[in-house]
Amino acid sequence: MRSDHSASPDRHVTRRSMLASAGLATAGLASAGALRTPFIHASDKSGSKNAIVGKGEFTYECIHDWGMANLPEGAKYGNASHGVAIDAKGLIYITHNQGNPGSIFVFDPDGKFVKTLGQFHATGKKSRGHGIDIREEDGEEFIYLAASDAKLGFAKMSLDGEVVWRKELSELASETNKYQAGVRYRPTNTSFAPDGGYFLGDGYGSNWIHQYDKNDRYVRSIGGTGENDGQFRTPHGQWLDDRDGTPKLVVADRANKRLQWFDMEGRHLKTLDGFLFPADIDIQGDVMVVPDLHCRITLLDKQNNVLVHLGDDEAWRKVALEGFKMRGQREKWEAGKFVHPHDACFDQQGNIFVTEWVTTGRVTKLRKVS
Repeated sequence: MRSDHSASPDRHVTRRSMLASAGLATAGLASAGALRTPFIHASDKSGSKNAIVGKGEFTYECIHDWGMANLPEGAKYGNASHGVAIDAKGLIYITHNQGNPGSIFVFDPDGKFVKTLGQFHATGKKSRGHGIDIREEDGEEFIYLAASDAKLGFAKMSLDGEVVWRKELSELASETNKYQAGVRYRPTNTSFAPDGGYFLGDGYGSNWIHQYDKNDRYVRSIGGTGENDGQFRTPHGQWLDDRDGTPKLVVADRANKRLQWFDMEGRHLKTLDGFLFPADIDIQGDVMVVPDLHCRITLLDKQNNVLVHLGDDEAWRKVALEGFKMRGQREKWEAGKFVHPHDACFDQQGNIFVTEWVTTGRVTKLRKVS
């Protein structure tokens, strides 16, 4: 679902790159800096009563709790549904926190439950699933995981659950020299470089993103704690942005309320403000989606102008963010409104899957309306 990142077409293709060919048209995009008013109404299209969000080309039917009714007995998201990724066959992978079993639930495109994975990302009986992305490498797809726990690390595994490697804090400390006594560590997300390398984000910990090459050798660390350009306060998610033909790392610098771009040598290129609490990034064609933990989804065009804010409602946001109590008050959730979007990604048809940091978890399928 993200743009093609492979220097060699046979070697590395991301889970999002396979979907990029489905790209979204960008005719009639918003002019620079223009904001569009969110549009929500009840829908009776396709016989449903789901809310409709968005506008024009970027209009979606809001299917809340997608797949939840098909979870088998005893399976639950627990404290949150965290990450989402889609493989080449269209299977949807959802990570969860403090749920069971495993740390990943897998569904088919119709929402039918398929299997669980990632049992090793748990402390005791509680899962610690967080960031998840999928990349094709030499004809085989692999899952890259980050666990939201200081006692657990990053991992790479096959789609069948076979662990290829695990990179724990002891190894990161030895390779990066960034974890002296007292330095915080808690992983959040992984992203990919065009040459087969990858980036490991310690977004809840030290505010570093560690870059590795295609041979799993440490290259450099990007960021560190701060508010200046090139520094982070919770680099929660990141992705490769090559929409203009030049690959760049784009980072959701969440607590600084901005996105930042870096070249492949780790040099800061630009900063974009205007976000609320950006949590992650996905790209399809020329369109970037940014799930914002503060109740909305933002779509940006190739020049990073706002196309539309989905589910944006200032009055709702004020209520939903009060003490973060709303995340546990399911009876107050409203159709077409988001509580805390934590991750989002496109599927091949241009639909968007959104996972939220809410008690019981919630996955919403934003079905693109023709």
